[in-house]
Amino acid sequence: KTVEVVTAWLDKAKTLVWNGPLGAFEIPPFDKATMAAARHAAERTRAGKLTSVAGGGDTVAALNQAGVADDFTYVSTAGGAFLEWMEGKPLPGVEILKA
Repeated sequence: KTVEVVTAWLDKAKTLVWNGPLGAFEIPPFDKATMAAARHAAERTRAGKLTSVAGGGDTVAALNQAGVADDFTYVSTAGGAFLEWMEGKPLPGVEILKA
């Protein structure tokens, strides 16, 4: 039922910002929701129906495990920094490159 709810919301969305897997994706059978959501989001992205942005080490690991990381619009290994970047906050590592 959870997978049905998540995929139904993904079908309504035009943009997905994903930070963190849907549970213990490393341990079957607890990986099912994360894998299904990742594959569904990737399918919609490939079809041009979804802009999918994902960040965080565990998120990237989950997308790689699902075999869909390359199908997302943008993937960042940064977790907290990714969210701060999305908020528009200046990041020290990026700011120094502007100097």
